[in-house]
Amino acid sequence: MQKLTHLLAAVFLTISPLSYADFDFKGPGELRFPTGVSDGFYFGFGWDEAAKKFRIGPKQYTMSDIPDSYSIAITLSKDGSNVWIQEFYQGLIEEFQWQLGNNKLTLKKGDFGKSVKGNYVLTLNGTEYFFERNNISIDVVFDNADIKHIKLEGVIKNMGTK
Repeated sequence: MQKLTHLLAAVFLTISPLSYADFDFKGPGELRFPTGVSDGFYFGFGWDEAAKKFRIGPKQYTMSDIPDSYSIAITLSKDGSNVWIQEFYQGLIEEFQWQLGNNKLTLKKGDFGKSVKGNYVLTLNGTEYFFERNNISIDVVFDNADIKHIKLEGVIKNMGTK
């Protein structure tokens, strides 16, 4: 009977809400620079419920709760040939691909029949978007144990014009 009690206690501890409050998404990706050179990077998020620590990229912050969301800005250069994403790299990049949990984002140059801002297409989980403005954002929305969803601001699904 005591073994059964210990077994049940272990099962309940395994499925307790606190054990699911932690998450760690490494956020692997690859950047392509205007020179054509590519380099890997990591920009992810993590939450340690016991320590009340939230990780944004390589930095950890003490917080009472998980923030609702985090926004990553993408700024199109004046000539539209490159973008700047502070969280990913401290200079201009041309393209990227990034995996965050079950979400995959890519920013690629395209050759379109119609003129679009920067000739860029941003793809989130297979759906293509185009710049509507020169500044757009990737909003990562959290819940207690996961990334709830990612939404994009400043983009449109049909081709944006210059």
